[in-house]
Amino acid sequence: MRGKRWAAAAVALTLGLAGCAGDGARASGESTLRWAVTLPAHWDPVVSGSGAQFRILSLAYASLTEIDENGRAVPALAESWDYNDKGDQVTFHLRPGLTFTDGEPLNAAAVKAYLERAKTQKNSALFGDLTSIESVTARGELDVVVDLTQVDYQIPLLLGERVAQITSPKAARDPAALDRSPVGAGPFVVTENVPGSHVYLKKNPDYWDAANIHIDRVELLPAPDNATVVSGLKTGVYDFANLTPSQVKAAEAAGLDVVFQPGFNASNISVNVNKEPFTNPAVVDAVRHATNRQEFVDKITFGYGKPTDQPFPPEYVAYDKESADRYPFDPEKAKRLLAEAGYAPGQIKLDLVIAGPAYATAAEIVQSQLAAVGIDVTIKVDPNWEKPFFGKELTLSLYGTTGRESPVQTLTAHFGPNGPLNLSSPYQPDGFEEAVSLARRTPLDSPDYATNLQAATRAGLASRALVFTYSQPNIFVKSPRVSDLKPIPGQIHWTGLRVEP
Repeated sequence: MRGKRWAAAAVALTLGLAGCAGDGARASGESTLRWAVTLPAHWDPVVSGSGAQFRILSLAYASLTEIDENGRAVPALAESWDYNDKGDQVTFHLRPGLTFTDGEPLNAAAVKAYLERAKTQKNSALFGDLTSIESVTARGELDVVVDLTQVDYQIPLLLGERVAQITSPKAARDPAALDRSPVGAGPFVVTENVPGSHVYLKKNPDYWDAANIHIDRVELLPAPDNATVVSGLKTGVYDFANLTPSQVKAAEAAGLDVVFQPGFNASNISVNVNKEPFTNPAVVDAVRHATNRQEFVDKITFGYGKPTDQPFPPEYVAYDKESADRYPFDPEKAKRLLAEAGYAPGQIKLDLVIAGPAYATAAEIVQSQLAAVGIDVTIKVDPNWEKPFFGKELTLSLYGTTGRESPVQTLTAHFGPNGPLNLSSPYQPDGFEEAVSLARRTPLDSPDYATNLQAATRAGLASRALVFTYSQPNIFVKSPRVSDLKPIPGQIHWTGLRVEP
């Protein structure tokens, strides 16, 4: 009990000090954004990968490209790019005069070093996303020539915020130090980083688009429990926070701005077809038919999400309508499939490994739904869940993805043999490689692009390794003092954002 009281006192002290810091900044006329958020476990984008933390890292790092409100690639560090006639080489033309916050030049050699490190570093979370890149050449100071293993018109989308947040090559000589302290060329530079406590950043005057950055200071503060996020914003302790669906109504009632930011989010049940009992396709089909997606929507998203049986929300260009509802909720059919496969009720016993509380409700739903068809599931919490997941050591797990700017990257991440979200590596469904190759070879402005992309989704959904459940928008809550966010799918763009002092 004493420990709990000390913890509560520490939280109160942290909030009080944070409030004082913010008040001082506001009194001086400095524009400060105070964001309640889960602090990054990794500050090196190569190690962090393309998960949701890339939004935080985008404060300190800039990427080769960005996307606009329609999901199209637009210039960032690269002011333009062009393909050769064959489509197997793309040259990015960097803006002149760019520098990292350590003073090192951000030139073609620096981009080359980053991409090569992302492909080869032992603990890289990005290597599986870069299989189309054969080599990178620095041609002079400003031209980055990317030679491809195949024709691939997705590269400008691929090398955006999730994959190509460029790091200083000097800082990257010590990857462990970089992972603790970012050195990039983003809109802000870290001035103080106390793990588990706070991260302070100030505006980077040398950012390529600094004229459109209107915030002087950002304070990242540990996210409180869900129940106190709203009160923290209402009392001015925070200006901005991620919001769980359960708190939407409370935030709206408090007069705060709730932002439903578009995204490519999708959650799934991951099974390992290389391990019993999922080596039997009938058992996988039984899990598919035992899954009631609407229950996930109701209990996890509070109705703000949508059921999905694909790695995309239903309105997205890559969503394949032909594949919709291929395995409808049918628990009686699931029971028959298990019986035909030779399994009596209760004979299959599985561990469902999750990282922690964020997946608890989903895990309980899976446990209940599979129990209803005769599969016994024990939920196990492993704080190091990501390591065994990417090591492909689990039999059953849960995962959610924020999606990618490149829909082909999303597909290969889920269904490809090296996909970080494919628990069953190196398994991939028959025909998937050919279908994805065709989607890659299709220019983004081609009238065949949507058709070929959806065909690749259809081929991927033949995979027995994933059972998709629901999608939901990214939900944020902000003080009315913070201006409107640009509706960029999956991202937060800091340009144009304002906070009243």
